[in-house]
Amino acid sequence: MIKDPNIYFIDGCGRCNKAGTDACKARIWGEGLALLRTLCRDAGLEEIARWGHPCYALNGSNVVMIVAFQGDFQLSFFKASLMKDPENLFSKRGENTQVASIVNFTSADQVREMTPVITAYIQEAIAIEKAGLKPERKVASFDIPQELVDAMDADAELAEAFAALTPGRQRGYCLTIGGAKQSATRINRIEKYRAQMLQGKGYNE
Repeated sequence: MIKDPNIYFIDGCGRCNKAGTDACKARIWGEGLALLRTLCRDAGLEEIARWGHPCYALNGSNVVMIVAFQGDFQLSFFKASLMKDPENLFSKRGENTQVASIVNFTSADQVREMTPVITAYIQEAIAIEKAGLKPERKVASFDIPQELVDAMDADAELAEAFAALTPGRQRGYCLTIGGAKQSATRINRIEKYRAQMLQGKGYNE
């Protein structure tokens, strides 16, 4: 998994054997991804790599992230629940996700046509971050490992996804993550299961 965001736009996230080939999703959607990258950087956000993808932060806090899939590429907003979404652009990551937080694209031309709107959305997200606003988080009736608490405090998208899970799925993740004896292992498990949480799935689905 890449640590340098520049590599993503050349060889992809590094998670699969398609990295560095023309079959890589980051290359397939390369032109559109590059346009989104420019919009995020022009907004003054810091470009970093998180979970193998380009992430754009303000003062160390995640604001938006770029992700490419086989069928589309996306701009994901970490605090979408606090945004107005006047153009109804946001969609949910999975059927069990509570908050719609992603904008989907299927061509570079879409990004070009939507540039003024995307820019306005990014600016709203920045204003929310500057104001120090945080989404509400549901409180579970079981113990949450401290490492997961810390991860959700630093990752609004993860916090929203976890809150949207059914109690059974939440409990399953807590038991699986908390069952590790070492803190480093618990942190690794959070990173391992993050994508499944964002999709509204349980750890064993």
